[in-house]
Amino acid sequence: MPANLAQRYPNTAREQRPDHAGLFLIVSTQHGYFTADQAAEYGISPTLLRHHLRAGRYRRIAWGLYRFRDFPDSPEDDLCAAWLAAGRDHAVVSHASALALLDLSDVIPDGYHLTLPRARRNVRVLLGTLLHTTARPFGADDVTERAGMRVTAPLRTILDAAAYGVGPEQIALAIEQAARRAQLDPVALNVVAATYSRRVAALIREATAAVVGQVK
Repeated sequence: MPANLAQRYPNTAREQRPDHAGLFLIVSTQHGYFTADQAAEYGISPTLLRHHLRAGRYRRIAWGLYRFRDFPDSPEDDLCAAWLAAGRDHAVVSHASALALLDLSDVIPDGYHLTLPRARRNVRVLLGTLLHTTARPFGADDVTERAGMRVTAPLRTILDAAAYGVGPEQIALAIEQAARRAQLDPVALNVVAATYSRRVAALIREATAAVVGQVK
């Protein structure tokens, strides 16, 4: 291939040699799922993708989202599918879904809670997705990783869940769990909570006051 074409189309060589092993390495971190864009990055053209769908190697989950047929199931599968469908580079698991994924409370999420930058709010989402938007960019301390997904860190998770209306007892439990694991500083939590609504600030203040005496 001419050098100038190789520079303009860097994936062309890979497209000529499908890298199934490379795709599977990505898939293995995403509960068996992959996107059409990820398939293309590993040389799986739309034609080849359709071939494997017909052969039963892959299953189509939603527009642009697929799964290896024989990949083992796990409790986080549906959440991961929702996260990938919304865009893995921008979507972050948040609110009650993050509380559950981080094992901070007993809350049962009422859907797949995801947060996206406000500029990217017009995305396709899976049924059951509860999409939140934020004008505040996620900082380095706002996001962590669990089960192969980007998820809000404990402090941000607790504040977002409190703002959304998760019950005070669940917020208190989440603060206690995170503090015991040294995943947050109650003082810092109160400082950031003061930038939220008065209701959230008061809820966090009362919850941390109860927790501080228990956590040593």
